Amino acid sequence: MIARIDLSLVTAWLVLVVVGIVMVSSATASLPGGSGYYLAKHGVFVLGSLIVVAGVACIPLRVWEIVHVPCLVVAVVLCALVLVPGVSQEINGSRRWVELGVIRLQPAEAAKFLVVVYLAGCVARAGDALSTHWQLLLRPVGWIVVVLVLILCQPDFGSVVLLALLTGGILFLGGARLRDFMLLAVLGGVALAAVAVVQPYRVERLMTFLDPWATPFGSGYQLTQALIAFGSGGFFGLGIGEGVQKLFYLPYPHNDFIYAVIAEELGLVGAVAVLALLVVLTVRICRIGRDAVAERRVFAGMVAYGAALLLGMQTVFNVGVNTGVLPTKGLTLPFVSFGGNSLLVCSALVALALRAHYERRRPPPKRRTEPAPEIADVVA
Repeated sequence: MIARIDLSLVTAWLVLVVVGIVMVSSATASLPGGSGYYLAKHGVFVLGSLIVVAGVACIPLRVWEIVHVPCLVVAVVLCALVLVPGVSQEINGSRRWVELGVIRLQPAEAAKFLVVVYLAGCVARAGDALSTHWQLLLRPVGWIVVVLVLILCQPDFGSVVLLALLTGGILFLGGARLRDFMLLAVLGGVALAAVAVVQPYRVERLMTFLDPWATPFGSGYQLTQALIAFGSGGFFGLGIGEGVQKLFYLPYPHNDFIYAVIAEELGLVGAVAVLALLVVLTVRICRIGRDAVAERRVFAGMVAYGAALLLGMQTVFNVGVNTGVLPTKGLTLPFVSFGGNSLLVCSALVALALRAHYERRRPPPKRRTEPAPEIADVVA
């Protein structure tokens, strides 16, 4: 049984989780409550992620395929629930969390996992017809738009962009024709651009992204401080715990900008190493998806591809924001940033990929053949 577990994927995931524990401890040293408070909470999240991975990896993918439609219903209900007055709490002008006693649920994060399962189920059910009947795209795209609108009302524009790209990616890998995919891409791009320019603060973020040094103490403050952290780290970094920017300079050093803390304390070498681990994990999941599709296990292949797309894009967005390549979006670095919802969901996606690899079709055992007799033996 152990031979059927992808040890390379498990190892990459565990190393990233350990890196997250170390960097969260370092990044929160100057925050109220100190690193002990945040490390204790993060430790609970890590324990929860271990339980989630073990639990999800034990569920046959056939079960997820059967309930893929209810998964979407749950996603819609959760994203709508956060907008109900009295159920959620407004924090920094956003309503993104539902209070469930001692647990604070972020529906947009849970929706990422649920949407992957739903879209994989849609592709598996449509089969080869997806490449010939564009009408089969309407139902999944329509329901995903409902989820995106609900998330946008929170508002959480970063998750909207991520889920929109995820939807297009899975449908395209599932067999949608290029012209249909391009049409959806154009329509989606226009819609997202319109949403971005309607809100003045999003336009301000875009302008800040183009020239953050024009307002280093205003809208460009986060990005300029992150860039200073990268410059301070140099090649080998200042050392774990020795970073300066996390000391009341860099906002959210344990969440959105933890990669800047990594760059300052571990230098270019450490930043590249963490990024390489994330790339290895994403590529490995992609290969699991490729192998599953080759074996005609479409649902398994699509959930693996969906997990790889989501984790890969979220990594690109977070690193891009930290380095000034992309506008600020508020997305965490998978497995490394502080945040229970993100860690649990990303770990659950890894568990889906582990299950897809576990269920792979093994070739039949080779028959043992007796060695051919030697000529001398035959003559004798």
